[in-house]
Amino acid sequence: MNIIRGLRGLPSPGGAGCALTIGNFDGVHRGHQAMLALLNNEARHRGVPSCVMTFEPHPRDHFAALHQKPELAPARIATLRDKLEELARCGVDQCVVMPFDSTLAALSPQAFIEDILVGQLGVRYVLVGDDFRFGARRSGDYAMLDAAGQRLGFDVARMQSYEVHGTRVSSSAVREALARGDMERVAALLGRPYAISGHVVHGRKLGRELGATVAGAGDGFRTLNLRFAHWKPAASGIFAVLVHGLLPDGQALTGVANLGVRPSLDPQDVNGGRVLLETHCLEWPAALTQHPAGAEAYGKIIRVELLHKLHDELKYDSLDALTRGIAQDCDAARQFFATLPEQAYGQTHRQTTRDRI
Repeated sequence: MNIIRGLRGLPSPGGAGCALTIGNFDGVHRGHQAMLALLNNEARHRGVPSCVMTFEPHPRDHFAALHQKPELAPARIATLRDKLEELARCGVDQCVVMPFDSTLAALSPQAFIEDILVGQLGVRYVLVGDDFRFGARRSGDYAMLDAAGQRLGFDVARMQSYEVHGTRVSSSAVREALARGDMERVAALLGRPYAISGHVVHGRKLGRELGATVAGAGDGFRTLNLRFAHWKPAASGIFAVLVHGLLPDGQALTGVANLGVRPSLDPQDVNGGRVLLETHCLEWPAALTQHPAGAEAYGKIIRVELLHKLHDELKYDSLDALTRGIAQDCDAARQFFATLPEQAYGQTHRQTTRDRI
């Protein structure tokens, strides 16, 4: 998928045209997937690339910061990396990532259509959701877009809400399920297990020192650390997870992970109080075991699937208490995986969770 950051990245004004949809696509859930399948089909019929226009930051993030009301910002389901990965997996040809700022927020609906959709993107077809609004003060709607399409020569279509077994699939529904820790429902809404991916970054190196004398802890509780770029993830807590990307044969590793701000540790650590996904593999690969500092993992891109929530983040009074807590979490994660058939660790799990709404 060709990723275009801002309109300046377009090869030429108007280009060869495209079939376009517009939205935040947080989570790229099953409703989004249905919309993208329709978009790809319409693009093929017209002989143009399919294109998604999305925004970073989320428009509500922008207005929350503008009005100094952080509570207005939505919890983020996915990082930009994971959103782009899922859009590519859905067969989208190109994605325009628009920086949402005061200039874009002030753009009138008419200017958005004429200058951006027609003048820059050369749209031939535009597909939107049933609640689509655009332009300054969200004053543009489907009727305005449809009228402009008739006047300027592009087709406009609207897709109604996507439902499964009478349940509307939406980013809000995914956020609600993540907040409850209902990972089975999350997987059903997404059509896949909830996952976070990224480069393994350096941490405080405390994990491999913790629990060195605890039975079953081996050389401690070393972790693979991924940064979650947004300050407000939709999920948080301790999870039983699968780790992909460490083994050359593609096999997943079982683990236990903490997603959050680590309330038991110094907030002034090397990651500056950022949200981290810290994953401890229950059995470390030999290549990593040979490097106690985990040097072979740093910089690798891994994907961590959060399959089952064990509990919310806890604040421990001491490192000894933290060590005992992590050991208990490892035991709980092992018990969870013991209840799953071995094939659930791979593609079978992806297939069987999607219909459990």
